[in-house]
Amino acid sequence: MIANKKEFGLGVVLFIAFWAVFAVLLSPVFEGKNLLDYMDNLYNTISKKSSYYIPAVKKKTEPFQGQQIEFSVQAKDPGQATRMAKLFEAAKATVTVEGKNVKVSGDMGKIFDNVLVDADAMFNNNGQAINQNKYGYDEKQVMYDWWTVMKSAETNMNKEGKFKEAKLFYQIMTKAIEPSYNYYGIVATDIKEKIVMVVISLAGYVIYTMWYGFAILFMFEGWGMKLEH
Repeated sequence: MIANKKEFGLGVVLFIAFWAVFAVLLSPVFEGKNLLDYMDNLYNTISKKSSYYIPAVKKKTEPFQGQQIEFSVQAKDPGQATRMAKLFEAAKATVTVEGKNVKVSGDMGKIFDNVLVDADAMFNNNGQAINQNKYGYDEKQVMYDWWTVMKSAETNMNKEGKFKEAKLFYQIMTKAIEPSYNYYGIVATDIKEKIVMVVISLAGYVIYTMWYGFAILFMFEGWGMKLEH
């Protein structure tokens, strides 16, 4: 038995309206995208602007310029090992491939410079500089291969007690390669250019959440169900 038909009716109207609006939000009415995709892209463009760490990482590699290093990395398969060899050869390093194992000898600074140049090109959406002009294969695969190199090198150097070098490999992996890969194809935007849309989206999120909450509240209270203590 409904205790308060007016309150219950208001809750039902709010509930139905909530889902009607939700259906519109999932329709491609926002520049050919639904609202979720549109807002996801908006916040990706804004966050990319503040995720450019490559210059700071490059500065940390400067003390390693001219320092010779020998290390090994493990590929996922022989094909990746062959591709990894191309990455190191571009940095003038000596490379030996044995199955999935890649042995490297060369200037640590030049190796770091090479990976950071590739990461910078990717971050600036210039994949052609990597795939066609440098290595001859897909730019995202290049960055994944670099990521595998850094991860394997970091693990091996930690085992050897070379913690300073391992930390730098880790920083290049997380601060240069990962953002470049994840933000590839996204155009960076300053939040000041989208501040109105950001404020509207945050306010809309709060209002829309409260809308649903009040719809449920009015329906249950109108039905006669109340929380008491």
